[in-house]
Amino acid sequence: MKNILIGVSGGIAAYKVANIISKLKKKGYNIKVIMTENATKIITPLTLETLSRNRVYVDMWDKNPHFEVEHISLADWADVILIAPATYNIVGKVANGIADDMLTTVISACKKPVYFALAMNVNMYENPILKENIKKLKEYGYRFIEADEGFLACNISAKGRLKDEDEIVDILEHDNLYRNNILAKKRLLITAGRTEEAIDPVRYLSNRSSGQMGYALAKSAIKLGADVILISGPTNLKKPLGVSEFIQVKTAQEMYDECMKRFPNIDIVIACAAVADYKPKYYSNEKIKKKEGELMIILDRNPDILLEMGKRKKEQILIGFAAETENLLDNAIVKLKRKNLDMIIANNAENMQKNTNEIFIIKADGLIKEVPEKSKEELAYDILINI
Repeated sequence: MKNILIGVSGGIAAYKVANIISKLKKKGYNIKVIMTENATKIITPLTLETLSRNRVYVDMWDKNPHFEVEHISLADWADVILIAPATYNIVGKVANGIADDMLTTVISACKKPVYFALAMNVNMYENPILKENIKKLKEYGYRFIEADEGFLACNISAKGRLKDEDEIVDILEHDNLYRNNILAKKRLLITAGRTEEAIDPVRYLSNRSSGQMGYALAKSAIKLGADVILISGPTNLKKPLGVSEFIQVKTAQEMYDECMKRFPNIDIVIACAAVADYKPKYYSNEKIKKKEGELMIILDRNPDILLEMGKRKKEQILIGFAAETENLLDNAIVKLKRKNLDMIIANNAENMQKNTNEIFIIKADGLIKEVPEKSKEELAYDILINI
């Protein structure tokens, strides 16, 4: 899904479309806009042209010279159509085969997914005629984004408010990603979180990894059709719904053992966990007491999970992460080659406990793709669709 055609009808919530367009453009989508005549009385075409960076279509009989039948070319161009706000009127016209302006004509000529983001007065929203029209359109494959409850333009609080712009974008984006089912029949092994290497009964060596990225990858992979095994170090996160196996570990050695047991039967490994490179050579059964002078802790190397997988892999796709504080790309590329990876995700270690991140996706064939700052859930999709 790259090309999104947005139809703006004449509801008071039409001004919110500006924010929807802005959010979609930031995600890299191509946007074109059709407005009804009534919508232009609420928000100007110039505003939406500026945000979409494309001409806005209103009049079927525009005198500007073109060499194509626009309602057909727009219907063919779009990967998906979003009608926002979708008023009582626009739903009724489409449900009854009326195509009397540019927007309804394009909808009638389009075979791609069409979403109606409903917004109207509560009495209209509850009208049985609307319900019948929605039921009819759903039978033909049209999709609906229900309205929220909230304060309406008619000065009451009730259902009929356009759904939050972020939620509309998420529904539009994720629903179409899920439908593609690009990871169907694939077995994924994902590692997440940190590991802990005990020094004594109350102390351990670890790092600041929250596990958010690994858990987001697990959730997204499940929605894209994958059979997901999640091996997790300690986190404060809930077990994702739908994982076929969830294995809780603490140490690097435990994570290594669990990974190696399952590796031969896996299609794709995403090693997102921040695994401790070293562990204390000697463990004290009693709490170490404070004494005068220095305390020396001798460290041993932990097994390198990714390196060992890279040696053993046959047909598996192997993906690693590189959290760096300097020379980000150089260090990540060295790691990718040394561990025989197919892809590596490079990111700044400072983003470990944040809800957002910015990454570089680096492939073994030399391709490097920069992904700007997004939520880790959004980044999970960017990573998975680039495998």
